[in-house]
Amino acid sequence: MDGPIADALGAHPYYPLGVSIPTYVANTMNAAVLVSIFAAGCGIIFVPTYLFAVRTRPSISFGEVLIAFWWVLCGCYFSYNHFDMASKTDLFGQLWKEYSLSDSRYMTQDPFVVCMETVTAFLWGPLSFFIAYATITNHSWRHPMQLLVSMGQMYGDILYYVICWYNEIVNGIAYSRPERYYYWAYFVLCNAFWIAIPLGLIGNSVKAVAKAFDHAKAMNGSVKKHQ
Repeated sequence: MDGPIADALGAHPYYPLGVSIPTYVANTMNAAVLVSIFAAGCGIIFVPTYLFAVRTRPSISFGEVLIAFWWVLCGCYFSYNHFDMASKTDLFGQLWKEYSLSDSRYMTQDPFVVCMETVTAFLWGPLSFFIAYATITNHSWRHPMQLLVSMGQMYGDILYYVICWYNEIVNGIAYSRPERYYYWAYFVLCNAFWIAIPLGLIGNSVKAVAKAFDHAKAMNGSVKKHQ
């Protein structure tokens, strides 16, 4: 997909027109192939996660397995060569270049995007793997960490949306190509998961923490009655 668009525009297929991406190299795989490889990669990640979960805790619910899937997927999401993404032709580089048709900030070393993705890589990424393990093993630190990382994910994603929209509305800078499926499928839909799912997990953890406090208070009251 990149090749014909790049030929039509000249140097590269990204918006805004004229943005400097001097090291750009066109993708060799089209969108369908890249999405298929990504889906297969998710399956490869999820299978051992499921096997580990059911062997470690046979009583684990399907809902908790899905939550573990989410955290493992988040843990595999990392900051990858943001200072020269445009020249990369390996799988991850081509995936990022395909996504960047909806947001060229990944191609131009945008300060906010680089900082946000670096925090994701070095803080939320490792903690996500721990939360996946804690979910499977029913670890006591699961919900505190789930609250922390989910809040961080949601806050970062909201800023990601808002800064882009601010630049488009106020400064007239559009980072997405004019074909609306890039905007709605890649930019809006893909990123919406990092708001909707963390919001649900925050609710899940808040209920669990409140329940634990209620139980502790009840136990404390019961002990006092017997003293």
